Amino acid sequence: MPSTVKALLAVVVAAGLAIALVFVVHWVLGRLGRKSELAADLARTAHKPFLVTMTLFAIQQALRVAAGEFPGREGVLHALVICFIAAFAWLVAAFVLVLEDAALSHWRTDVPDNLKRRRLKTQVVMIRRLTVATIVVLTLGVVLMTFPGIRALGASVLASAGVVSVIAALAAQSTLGNVFAGLQLAFSDAVRVDDVVVVEGEWGRIEELTLTYVAVQIWDDRRLVLPTSYFTTKPFQNWTRSSSAVLGTAEVDVDWSTEIEPLRAELRATCEGSELWDGRVCVLQVTQATGGTVRLRALVSASDAPSLWDLRCLVRERLVNFIWAHQRDALPRYRADLASGLRPIATPPRPVPRGDSDDSRFYSGEDGEERHAAFAGPDEHVPVPANR
Repeated sequence: MPSTVKALLAVVVAAGLAIALVFVVHWVLGRLGRKSELAADLARTAHKPFLVTMTLFAIQQALRVAAGEFPGREGVLHALVICFIAAFAWLVAAFVLVLEDAALSHWRTDVPDNLKRRRLKTQVVMIRRLTVATIVVLTLGVVLMTFPGIRALGASVLASAGVVSVIAALAAQSTLGNVFAGLQLAFSDAVRVDDVVVVEGEWGRIEELTLTYVAVQIWDDRRLVLPTSYFTTKPFQNWTRSSSAVLGTAEVDVDWSTEIEPLRAELRATCEGSELWDGRVCVLQVTQATGGTVRLRALVSASDAPSLWDLRCLVRERLVNFIWAHQRDALPRYRADLASGLRPIATPPRPVPRGDSDDSRFYSGEDGEERHAAFAGPDEHVPVPANR
């Protein structure tokens, strides 16, 4: 039998056996996948790279063992070795992806309290990206080492590795800085995937975190792409670093004649009647009384930033409607003294409420003492000067 025909026959038989073996393994994993999500994910993701790897390995071994000498035998075997190395790297990367999916399937981020889950997701994604990049670099190195000429130059390459590494580090200084910054962000918990942040004056959510850049989804569906080194060198606001619950304000300017207590009652009724309020803080305070108006600040709390935004808008709307319907005289007015000699119009004294309402103080209530202790400094005793 001619060597070429023998080689083709060996290739066909080996490839057929490899394909049959791969389909048997795929069928077994499919059966196991009915009870195991890991087996099902492995059958879906690793089927093609496993098929290519086993087929190339079987063909290579068949040509080495069963086939004799034929024209171009060394070149064909060398090409098969390179293809097998690339296919095996593809298979390893597929296994890494399966392990990532298995780790993240037990720690879903679409739950209310997802702080630890988002931290794990960020770290797993960063480790997978770094692993895939390492696999690609190692694969290229192994492929290059299969060429005898490049292998002979190994000694000289190693001798000049120090100089090359210095030049490469200087040329890729910013890129390497972003890579190390990405690893620092992933394992320092400074920022995680799905964190709500304020960067460059924009409010948004961390959509993607890679080794070189961070994509922030802004509230109006724009994307702000920043290098990872930005988050290690510049200050930014992270609203969900320790918890997703946040505080927010809604301010309204009114006249000096405004009755405050009815507005406090309206604010309390608005918060208690809305599912957006988390039940922690609902306070109405006078924060400014200068010029011709009085500024009222409604401080409310919500479980997350989107709910807080809707709650602030709702509170502002209800307060405006209440003032227009019940205290229209409390709308901001500008006064001018046209005749200084006229006697002022007497107005009845405003009743003074007995005691302070809890809705008028921020550092009060169940957790008011904790908030006070968190922002208060050490006790200072100021000496009182004696009367002269």
